[in-house]
Amino acid sequence: MIQHENRGAISIVTINRPQARNAVNPKMATALYNAFAVFDNDDAQKVAILTGSGGAFCAGFDLKAAAGSVDEEWFAAHDLETGSKDPCEGPMGPTRLLLSKPVIAAIAGPAVAGGMELALWCDMRVMEQSAYMGVYCRRWGVPLIDGGTVRLPRLVGHGHAMDLILTGRQVTADEAMRIGLASRICADGTALESALSLAEELAAFPQACMRADRLSAIEQWSLDGKQALANEWRSADAFRKEGVSGAARFASGKGRSGDFENI
Repeated sequence: MIQHENRGAISIVTINRPQARNAVNPKMATALYNAFAVFDNDDAQKVAILTGSGGAFCAGFDLKAAAGSVDEEWFAAHDLETGSKDPCEGPMGPTRLLLSKPVIAAIAGPAVAGGMELALWCDMRVMEQSAYMGVYCRRWGVPLIDGGTVRLPRLVGHGHAMDLILTGRQVTADEAMRIGLASRICADGTALESALSLAEELAAFPQACMRADRLSAIEQWSLDGKQALANEWRSADAFRKEGVSGAARFASGKGRSGDFENI
């Protein structure tokens, strides 16, 4: 139910359970976790895309499974302090992983409840025009436990986040773009194609520098200003590895007049 394929330097992880709008059950959550662990440990892979099949991204955690198989053992396995994995697997799978490389969500149809949390875990979100998000689990007494209450306010601000978290209402692609929840909007039926184009763009950059900047931007949330600047300075190692040679390419005439082909 979780498909993982590589296209050159890009990994595509697909939630393939269209009959349930790609709702994730416990077995699938573990498969998602493992797929992204494999991606992060594969030096040949530079960017990953998370998507869903059948015109849906993900309708969240499978509530039918929750009603029948979630017990105290399941809660213990996902507890951040007592879980058996380090980092501990989230209920939706990879949502507690801090990867070293970027992930792009390619969203068609619903990305709701836990599916929205998966999208929030990704670094960028490409949404089709008719796609939508929403904290739909609000209707069933299921809280956000895959990072939604942490990542959503950081992406869209506290006010917008409170609106979405408390009401559980639908968020269209246009609104998602307006409030910073979506990174790109594309035509219906083109989410994966658009995400692939974006992933190829990211994969073409010098990787050490991009990954260092990404990690600093993520880690600064838990640091004060001085600590954040000191942490950012660690990226000087990436400058030694890539920046000096990049500056030399610029000095030789590459990239002038906004032409970034063949740099």
